[in-house]
Amino acid sequence: MFYDLNVPYSPTDAGLARTLHFSHELGYNVIALNHSITGKLPNEIACAIPSPLLFKDLPPTLQLLTRCTLHLTETHQNARLLALASPYDILALRPTDEKSLQLACSSLDCDIISLDLSIRHPFHFKHKMLMEAIKAGKKIEICYSQGMMGDSQARRNLIGNVSQIVRATRGRGLVISSEAKSAEGLRGPWDAINLAAVWGLGQERGFEGVTKEARSAVVSAQLKRTGWRGTINVVYGGEKPAETIKPIVNGKVAAAAKQAIPIKAAQNGKVDATAGTKRKAESEAVVGAVNDGDKPLSKTQMKKRAKLEKMAAEAREKEQSDAVITG
Repeated sequence: MFYDLNVPYSPTDAGLARTLHFSHELGYNVIALNHSITGKLPNEIACAIPSPLLFKDLPPTLQLLTRCTLHLTETHQNARLLALASPYDILALRPTDEKSLQLACSSLDCDIISLDLSIRHPFHFKHKMLMEAIKAGKKIEICYSQGMMGDSQARRNLIGNVSQIVRATRGRGLVISSEAKSAEGLRGPWDAINLAAVWGLGQERGFEGVTKEARSAVVSAQLKRTGWRGTINVVYGGEKPAETIKPIVNGKVAAAAKQAIPIKAAQNGKVDATAGTKRKAESEAVVGAVNDGDKPLSKTQMKKRAKLEKMAAEAREKEQSDAVITG
């Protein structure tokens, strides 16, 4: 499955449906609609992307996710990220300077760190800083449409920034997205992989950027929101289904239900009418098994048979002794 985790969403965008259709035709299976927030967070946080979308005739095999990208500044170091992440499937941070990038890589909890690669940053991407984020499970996002649809300076900045990120991360933990505002800015998954290869990222790492790494970001984000402490997700607890009383067979199941006796015992005819015990029925079953010579006896049945024979012999001896005394 191919992922595109950054397709900008706007309620007034009339071409969004066309973009989604074209993205599916290119081969993408999972698309994340992105809502960007700049400035101060609102008091009441809710998902700005309606579910389901108002578009008709969307491909049934296309899976849509919701994503929120917060443009991070120094004033957001105490941002309500937990409240912001809960209504969305993915939470991304877009640092605007080196301090906010350091903050996003170290202490702030997010799923994706997205950078504007079409501009020239006044700092270098350090290996230690980016690897700290990757070891924490965060992904670094590369968006190709920023430079493809811009001018020559934007393309030059995109190539230089991607080369720095690939060198700093050794190609690990990278997610390739489009951030295409229209269908013209989209590229197929294999075209995106080839572009990344030209920019210095190997084809294997590029393939993982639109498949494995992107899926890891989605699953990790879902686990944080639905799992226990963000580490364990209970899919099925192994609960034993409750037994239902079967239809009455010769009145045995009804008797077992009244006396709270297991159904299996009632079906085998081992229900005592007074105390609900099954000792009498078991002794009768043993006697029947003894009289039936065709079936082999178990050790327990053989012991019970010997005990019954011993008791019968003692009773006969007692009767004979009583007869001699009276005679």
